[in-house]
Formats: sequence, structure tokens, C-alpha cells
Amino acid sequence: MDESPLQLVSEIGDHLGRRARPNKDFLVKSLRQAANALSQIEQPLETFQKTEAIKKLEAAINPLRKSILKHGLIKHTDKEVKLLVAICVSEVFRVLAPEPPFEDKYLRDIFILFLNMFKELSDTASPHFLRRVKVLETVARCKCCVIMLDVDCHDLVLEMFNIFFSSVREHHQRSLIDEILSIMKLVLNEEASQALSDVILLNLIKEGKAAPPAASQLAASVIQTCEEKLEPFVCGFLTSCFLDRDAVDSELKEFYHEILFKVFQCAPHMLLGVIPNLTQELLTDQVDVRIKAVKLIGKLLALPEHHVVQKYHNLFVEFKNRFSDKSAEVRLSALQCAKACYIANPSGNVSREILTALEGRLLDFDDRVRTQAAVVACDLARTNLRFFPPELISKVAERLRDKKISVRKKALEKLMEVYREYCIMCSEGPMTASDHFEQIPCKVLMLSYDKDCKDFRPQNMELVIAEDLFPVFLPVEERTRHWIHLFSLFTSSHVKALISILSQKRRLQTEMQIYLAQRKKEKESSSEEMERRIKTSFVKMSASFPDPLKAEECFHKLNQMKDSKTFNALEQLLDDRTIKSAQQNRDKFLKMIGDKHPHFEFLQLLSSKCSFNIFSSEHVQYILDHISSSGFEQHLKASAKLLLAIISVYPSFMRGLEEQFQLLLEENNSINDTLVEVLAKAGPHIKAKFSEFYPLLERICLKGTRFQSKHAVSAIAALFGSSDEFIFSKLCKELVDSLYSGLNTPTVLQSLGCIAQHSVSAFEAQNQEIRSYIFGRIFQAESSEDEPSADETSDCCDSCKLKIYALKALVKSFLPHRGSHGKLHINELLDTLSKLLQTGYAIDGITSCENDKPHIKLAAAKSVLQLSRRWDLHISPEIFRFTVSMAKEPCPLVKRLFLDKMHKLLKEHAIPSRYACAYALAASDHCKDLQDASLKNIEEFIKDYSRKAQIRQTSGVQGSSLMDYPAYIVVFLIHVLAHDAGFPPDGCQDEQVYAQFCSPLFWALQALVNANVVNGDTELINEAALYLLSIFRAIKKTEDAVDAHQTPKLLILAEIGISIVNELNHVISSSLAPKQISLPSSLYRISVVKKCDKTSLKCLTKFSVDESFVKRVVHILKSQISGPATTTLSKRRRKVQEVTIQSSDVEHNTSNPASQKIASLSLTGTREKQKAAAKEIGLGYTRKRALSPIDSESMVLQNEHPATVMHRDDASKSSKSVLEKKQRSSSRASATTKLSQLESHVSSADRIIPSLKENAETSKSITASNYPRAELKEPHSLRISYDSGDLLCLDSESHENMSDSSLLEKETLLTEVSNTFHPIHCSQRKTSSAFRDGAAEPTKCLASMENGRFSQRAISFPDFFKF
Repeated sequence: MDESPLQLVSEIGDHLGRRARPNKDFLVKSLRQAANALSQIEQPLETFQKTEAIKKLEAAINPLRKSILKHGLIKHTDKEVKLLVAICVSEVFRVLAPEPPFEDKYLRDIFILFLNMFKELSDTASPHFLRRVKVLETVARCKCCVIMLDVDCHDLVLEMFNIFFSSVREHHQRSLIDEILSIMKLVLNEEASQALSDVILLNLIKEGKAAPPAASQLAASVIQTCEEKLEPFVCGFLTSCFLDRDAVDSELKEFYHEILFKVFQCAPHMLLGVIPNLTQELLTDQVDVRIKAVKLIGKLLALPEHHVVQKYHNLFVEFKNRFSDKSAEVRLSALQCAKACYIANPSGNVSREILTALEGRLLDFDDRVRTQAAVVACDLARTNLRFFPPELISKVAERLRDKKISVRKKALEKLMEVYREYCIMCSEGPMTASDHFEQIPCKVLMLSYDKDCKDFRPQNMELVIAEDLFPVFLPVEERTRHWIHLFSLFTSSHVKALISILSQKRRLQTEMQIYLAQRKKEKESSSEEMERRIKTSFVKMSASFPDPLKAEECFHKLNQMKDSKTFNALEQLLDDRTIKSAQQNRDKFLKMIGDKHPHFEFLQLLSSKCSFNIFSSEHVQYILDHISSSGFEQHLKASAKLLLAIISVYPSFMRGLEEQFQLLLEENNSINDTLVEVLAKAGPHIKAKFSEFYPLLERICLKGTRFQSKHAVSAIAALFGSSDEFIFSKLCKELVDSLYSGLNTPTVLQSLGCIAQHSVSAFEAQNQEIRSYIFGRIFQAESSEDEPSADETSDCCDSCKLKIYALKALVKSFLPHRGSHGKLHINELLDTLSKLLQTGYAIDGITSCENDKPHIKLAAAKSVLQLSRRWDLHISPEIFRFTVSMAKEPCPLVKRLFLDKMHKLLKEHAIPSRYACAYALAASDHCKDLQDASLKNIEEFIKDYSRKAQIRQTSGVQGSSLMDYPAYIVVFLIHVLAHDAGFPPDGCQDEQVYAQFCSPLFWALQALVNANVVNGDTELINEAALYLLSIFRAIKKTEDAVDAHQTPKLLILAEIGISIVNELNHVISSSLAPKQISLPSSLYRISVVKKCDKTSLKCLTKFSVDESFVKRVVHILKSQISGPATTTLSKRRRKVQEVTIQSSDVEHNTSNPASQKIASLSLTGTREKQKAAAKEIGLGYTRKRALSPIDSESMVLQNEHPATVMHRDDASKSSKSVLEKKQRSSSRASATTKLSQLESHVSSADRIIPSLKENAETSKSITASNYPRAELKEPHSLRISYDSGDLLCLDSESHENMSDSSLLEKETLLTEVSNTFHPIHCSQRKTSSAFRDGAAEPTKCLASMENGRFSQRAISFPDFFKF
């Protein structure tokens, strides 16, 4: 052994001992020399001389040891001195180990010195760091910590553990951490305790909170190393927390779940007996405990290497049950854990069970749970799209129809992410197209029908389709493939939604181009007219934005900008027809204006809407290429449908592709029908020689299908326009020749009918020959019962089909697309339709088989509906009655087809609203499905037409009136019922018979006063009820203009209607009743019964019914019908209890009413339920509208009203306002007129109903001598004042919309006033003859007023009476 280090240590010790008070410099110098010398001394080897060597060491070190104790250097305050002392002492321990070199009384201070050195280990930048590490290494190797336990320094041991956890750092060398770990392991192996265990557990969970991550890692290492020693303490603590957490005296009890998870990660075997306790926590009543347990188990299941499911299967089963826990918070927690569990177990039974539980939560009753389920499912799908069950994605897509808007929004966001991921994988190759994933855009498109949320309106859905559907970088070819696949799945509703979005986008683009052009002109010459046009453009374009008002404001600000670069960039966007170029230019534009621009958000949105970012000319190119190369039938049809949808909105996209399209069209394939239709759409916008397409189109018109021929004619018209009539004349002659030759007659008839719509002159030139063939050969052809049908799916034979096709051709000849109908006369066609509606054959003596008659009647009824678009004035009451009576046709198929067609036209506002009374007739059908469908249609009709009528009223549209509202259909319904052959016979006093017959009226009235349709607006309901009552009272003062003998029936139905309204809606005051009620003079005329007219008086007396009888009828109607009707009408917004309906098979026999026996309906429902539900109306009688002045083209009789109007104390302010408006309007309309007296209106309980006999007696006082002379009010207008004070205001009939008004015609109309009061017994022939000679054809004026229907225009039915 080297003698010099020992000698040096001894000398240093002596020098220190001789100094009384050594200064710092001396201490530092001496201790540094001693530390260096001690580090060079090694322990004696295990030899026989070891004892002597140790004695020699002790003797050499003893002076230094004594000097350190003498001067109290262990407690020195200077850091450098303390460090050197610690080094020297630790070296002394090393050299003299295993015996402690100091007495026990000094050891505690020495250990405190060591701990102070350990505290500084976190300061790795200190120059003394390595020396402190040296101290730690020496202490660890000497096992000084054991001595700490021996001298009972347990508190220092605990402090040392805390110091280690607080000082350890991630960037410490592994050797340093190992030394710390060895010290801690040594202590725990010698004497583990609960206190030490708590320190370890506390630091185990401190990660991310108040301790460095290395502390948690150190704690985990300690647990792993000393698992056996710590197990009793850890498991005991956790078990106590499970059993009774409140009784545990430890701060850690609040974190025992986290502790369990951390311990499980590092020592899973330690917790084999603890984890099963979690099952009990999952079953506890405490929601917060269940939530924590679910979260913990979810984290445990997410550890794939530990196989928790296999080891603790019962726990997993109970965990799955928490997906259906009674607490929504627990279910949410379970869903949050599902993702990690699935990722950890991506295959096998575990993943399937998790997905099954997840699927169940998609239908949870809590919207937060449904939202979370959709989010988790989409996130899981994106992690492993190839192997994720696509059926589950389809289930998630169903949440786009969720009742909660928040769920729909979140589902939309997440599904878009999934679909974009799917598109990327399809593009890169790992996946092929899947119907399940392609259903996502299908469901997204259907959101545009969602009227509950403005975020799903087409204005917003356009942005979703344009920017969120596909990844930005996805090539156009890939996008086109997806669109083709989508169209293979699309229904008509999907196509309609997409067309709506595209059309709105196209309208904005077109209007934007107009605005930019106007803006350039404005710079050259500004004018008020130009400013007005620009303002109009802003209003139109704003409609395409989510917030139109804000958008319009932004447009005005944009217009004030002087920067021409912005407008040039927008103009360029409108010119770019490719997606890539449009995207690049839009990016440049947005970069140019910068996100700091005050209108950046608006310009960002506007640039998106101006860009061709959904479809472009590139799409059309790829579609044509796909059709040329594809042999798969389904994809061919889908490609053609997609092409048609694009060209319908953007026909110019076909420009430049004419040659390729022509080659496709010449191929005889299954999509020729669609391609011809595409050509018809694109015709005016493509550059092609007409001669190249005409031979093909001509061949289609002669030999193609009916569908093809229809669009072939349109294509011809589109390609050469309407200027060259020679083409159509030539084609029409060829078709007539083909017609007489009997070749492909159905197609030829279709072609002729379409030509009549495009070229009136060409059809008129061949009209005589066409009509001769139709009436001479087709209509005169008899059909037999055994005649075969070419179409096995059709019930009618070929001859019946030809008659229907011929009828359609005739009807089309009266409905040209442009201009007038020429010299054709409508009356002959109407006579034919009347015969067909009544008998099923057009010519007397020519019969049809019984199977064909319903189909022929259906075709005739549909023809009337089509003709009513333009020829409504010529359709007699008789034809109208026969048409709507198709709703009572015995054949269910025919009845349903008629109602569907009528519903479609009414929804489009293409026919007069009076045809809606057929819904009420169909609602009385014994077929439950048909009844429900009719009631649903009534509700939609009322809601739609009420909204449109209110808009017309509040916007002050000229010609708007109360006749616009759906309640006016009762005017026509009552007349139809009065002429029904099934009306109860004379003298019938059977309430059941009357109730059964009047059920259509009840259905209609109940729907009109149903509060759900107008969102529970009771004030509007009361006004509607008053309007209905006024209508019925007005009818009571009239007689039937078609057949005066039916007048008593009208009066009975009016009385029943009044009673029904009062029963369904207890109107408090009549002060809001309309001052005037208009009735069509073709159905009603003013009731004038002379004293000498005993026959009429006798007729009225014979049909009279008393008040009690009417009440009994209404009571039966309400008790048998009201319950089912209410639940049917409002089943989507059900607010009442369900009422069970027991249908009764009742045949309504109209041929023999006298012998008819009607079974009563067996329906259940309480009176209370009926009263609670019968509050809905779709009438519309707007509260904000004052009555317009009397129409100068109507006949008016003012309703009776009290001279002084009394206001209810509890009347709403809006009601008073409406009343005042009505009074002012009435005073303006008849300034010299005194108001008539209104019959007193009280509640139905004490209202006195005068019988019809009393009405007849009262009417005796009105005689011809009562008529005063006429006083001219307005042009064509007369006022007649009766002795009784009532006012009749009569306006003569006007035909100004049928022909150009001339002075001669007006004079003629004025002279007709004198004949107004004469009884008229109209037949269909007489009614139609009134128009035959004096009126020319309807013009564009009629076409533009096709929503003006019979009631809302004065000319719809001439000579209106207003009561």
C-alpha cells in the first residue's frame, strides 16, 4: 500500500488539529488535499495482515477525523466546506468500512450532511455536481443507509426518499439513478414501512403535476425492484380504499384509482387480488365512483401486453354493461374508454364486443351519448379503415337524421373526416369502393331537406360538398369515380337535393356576372336605374348565403371598394371552368387580399361560391371517357345520370365535347334515353351541325321509346331553335304518315304531342288528320276482357293504353311551351274528358272492359289537372266535381295514383288549390294507409299554402286575398258533397248516415283548425275559425248556381260546418271576422226566393233540419273521427295520447242512396283527448293584413256585421291591430256604404241555429221590387242597397286575362250586370259555351298566374260573390 497518501492525510489532520480557529481558505485547501489523498487509499485486501492494515489506516485517519469533529466542520455553514467535509467523511466511511468510523452520537449529523449533498443533485450545471455524485456513489457502495436504520434515523431515511424523488432528473446518467435505486432498494429490503410505501406511491402519481417525470419513473422502478416487500403495504392500502375509503387515513385515498393503474403498469402481479374489487365499484349506487371505475378499467384494457380481458373476464363483462348504465355520465365515460380498448384489441371477440356496445349507444335517448358514440365510431374507423365494419359506419350515418341538431352537426363533421380518409385510401390502392362508405355523401345530401336547422340549408350544404367532401389534393378523375358510384346509389331525392344546391350556386354565378357587367357600365354612365338593378342583384345573390341580411350588407360595402383587382379576380374565377385552375386562382385571390382585410371572411365565402369547385368541364370529360370504356351496366347508367345532372345546371360544360358525345349517342346502348335528354339540355349551348344530330333524333321520334321521343323533340327544338318551323312541319307530316300506317303508335303519339308544345303551327297544319285518327280509330276501338296486355305489370290492355296515349297527345296540344294555342278549341276536348270521367269511354256506343275504365278515368282526371294550369276558366263545375271524385274511385291503385299526381302538382303550386278538397274525400276511405297518407297530405298542403299566402299578404302582392288561404277549399268541398249521389235522401233523420256522409267535411275542418300546423298559434286558430264561419254563413245566403234544387243540401252542409267549427274551436268573439267573403259565381249565386215561389219554399222546408239534429251529427263525427284524425295529423309532433283505431269495412254505395245502409265506425277515444288535439289550422288568415279593396273584377256581397264593434278585454294587441286595419280597409273600399248587421255570435252551447225552413220564411221579404237602381262604384262595379240595410256589391265578370281587353268587351261586360240575379241552371255545355265565342286563348298572362287557381284570381271563376 502506498504510504504517502496516508502520511499526507495524517499530516493534514495534525495541522487542522493544531489550529484553534482555522479560516475558510485554510479549511478548503486542507480538506481538498485530504479528499484527494483519501480517494487514493484503498481498503485492505482480505488477507491475514488485514487487521494490522486497518489499524494503520485508523491511526493515519484519526487526526483528520478528530479535527473535523473538533472544529464542528460537519455543521459548517459554507457550502464548499460542507461539500469537502462530506467527501472526506464519505471516503473515511469507504476506507474503514464496514465499521462506522464515527461514534453513534455523530452519525445523525453526518447523515444530515449527506442528505444536504443529495438535495443539490438536481443542479447538474453546478461545478460541484460531479463531487456530489461521488458522495452519492460512496454512500451507496458503503451501504451507509443501513447504518441509518441501525441508529434509528427512520425520519432521515424517509427524508432521503423524498430528496431522491425531488432531485432526480430525466437527463441524469443512468449510473446515478442506479445508485439512488440501490440505496432505496437496500432500505426497503432491510425495513419496508407504510410511510416509505406512501412516499413511493405519491411520487408514482405525481407525473405532470408537482414532480418531474423522472420521479414517477424512479417510483415505478422501486416498485418493480421491491415488489415483494411493498406488496403488503400497497395492496393493503388499495383494499382499504375499495372497502371503506372514508376510513383510510391518508391523502392518497383520493388517488387510489390512479395508483392502482400505475402500479399495474409496473407490477401487475402485485394486484391480482385487488383488481377484482373494481367489479363492486361498477355496481355501486354512487355515480362518481362508477365513473372513476369505468375510466380506470378502460385504461387497464388499453394495455395490450397485460391481457386484462383474459385475466379478468368478469370485470370486462361488467365493464361492457356500463355502456347501458342508467346514468348518462357513466355511459359517456364508457364510450370515451372504447377507443383505447379497441385499439389495444383490434381483432377478435374483444373488439367485436366493444363495437357492439358502441353501436347500441348510437340510439341512446341522451343526445350527448349519441354524439359521443358517433365521434368514437368515426375515430375508430379512421384508425383501421380497411378492417373496420362498414355496417357500423352506415349506422353512424343514420345519426345525420337525429332529432337533435347538435348530434347531426357532430356526425356530419366526423363522417366527412371518415369519407375523406376513405377517398385517400381508394386513391392510393389499399381499398376499393364500398357502398357503405359511399352512403355517407348520400345521407349528407339529404340534410338539405332539414328545415329545423339553418346550417343544413342548401346555402351551407354547398360549402360542405365543395370543400369538405373530398381531400383538397384528390384528382378530378378520382372525384368523378366517386360521383359515379354515388349516382349508382342515389334516389330521386338525392338527385333533387344535389340539383338544388348546384342550381343555387349557378344562380349566384350568373347574377355575379350580371353585377360585374353592370358595375362596368355604372362607371361609364351612372343612373338611378343602374343603382336599382345593382341593388336587386345584391338581394338575389344574398339569398345564396347562410345569412342573407349580412351578405347583402357586405355586398354594398364591396360595391364601394375602388380596388379593381378584387373584381377582376372574381371575374376570372367565374371564367375558370376547371377545378385545379379555379383553386389556384382562388388561393391567389385570398393571398392578395390577406386575412387582415375587413371583409376577408365574406370574400372567402364569395370566392368559394363563384368557383367551379363542385363540378367542372373536366368532370364531363371523364364521364364521357368512362362511358366509352365501361362495360358494367350499373356504372353506365350511373354515369349517364351524373352527366344529366351536371348538364342540367351547367349545359355549357358540353362545349368542345360534341364529337365524342355524338359517337356515344349513335351507339345503341341502354343509356340512350338519358343521353337524348342530355342533348336536349345542352342543345342551345353546344356548337354542332344540326345535320349531324337530326337523322338520329328523327329516327328516335319514329322508332324509339316514348321517353326517348319526348326528349328527342326537345333536343330538335334546342338545336335549331323556334325560328325554323320547316323542320317540325316536315317531321310532323312524317309522324302522321307513320301514325296512319300503325307503326309504333305509342311513340308517334308522344312525338306529336311534344311537337304541339314546341311548334303550334306545325301541329295545327296536321291537326285535322291527327284528331280524325284519334277519334276515328283509337277512341272507337273496343276492348274486351280477354285482350292481352303487352306489359304484364299493367292492369289495362293495349287498346286502353293507346287511348290514354292519344288523350295525352291531345292535352299537350293545348299546353304549348311558348305563345298561344293557336286556333284550337278546348270545348271539344273538355266534352271528351267529361264523358271519360263519367263513363270511361269517349264515344257513345263504344264500350271498354271493366278493367280499363278506372285507368281511362284516371288519365282523364290527370288531363284535367294538367289543363287547369292554363285552362282553368273553361273547366266547368261538373268536370271539376268528376275529377276530384276520383279520390273515391273503388280501385285502390287508381285512387292512389290520382292522389299522388295531384299532390305533386299542388306541391309545385302548378294547379288551383281547390283540387285539394280531394284529400278530404280520400281521408274518408276505409283503407287505413290511404287515409293516413291523405291526412298527411292535407297537413302539408295547409302548412305550405298558409305560409305562401301569408307572404303574399304581408308583402302587399297585388291581387292577394283571403281566397289564397287553404281554408277556402271548403267552398268547393261543400258544393261537391251537395252534388254527390250519396247524399242522404229526403227526410232522412238518421244521424249515423249524415255523419258518415259528412266525414270529408269534418276531416277538412279538423285539419284546418289543428294548432300543430301553425305551431300552436291559438290567436291564428280563432281567426281561421271565424273565416270558416263567415264562409258557411255566406253559403247559407246563396243558392246553387249549377242546380237550384241542390240548394237545400248546401244549406244543410253549411249548418253542419258551422256546428263542427264551433265544436272544434270555441271562438269567443266575432269582431275579427272578415268583412267580405268571395264565392265563385259558377257555383253559387245570391239566394232570391220570391213570395210566389211556393215550389222553392216547399223544397227548403222538406230538407230542413233542426239544431238538435245537427248537434247529434257533429257529436257522432267528433266521437268517431276526431281521435284518429288528431293522432294521424300530428303523429310527428305528438302531444296527446295515442288513440286506437278499429277500422270498419264500409262500402260507400253512391248508386242507391235510398237503400244504402252505412255501418258506424268503431273508433275509440275520449272527448278530452279530442279537445286537446283539435287545435290545428292551416288556413291562413294573416293577422298583420288589412283587407284589400274590393276587386274590380269580382261580385261582392258584404257579410253581416254589427255596426259597433266591441273589443274583448282580454284580446291581444295584435288582434286589435288587425281589427283596426280591417275596419280602415273596409271604410276605404265602401266609403258610402253602411255596414250590415252581423248575426249575433255566441258559443256553441247557447247559439241558436235557425232552421232552413226559417231561412225560407225570412227570405220571402226579399222580392224583385226590393231592387233599387244601380249606383256605379268602379268600372264594371255595381252597388245595390236593400231595404234591410244589407249591402250587395256586385262586380261584373271579366275576361281580361283571356284576351286583350277592348272597349267593346268592357261594354259587353257592363251590360251583363243586369242578368246577374237571374237563376242559372248550368250544365257543363252551357258553362263552356260562355267562353267559346267571346274569349280568345289564354296567353302568357295565364301561364304566369298558374298559382292563381280558381279562387285567388277574380277571373278564375267569373262573377264572384263576396259576402
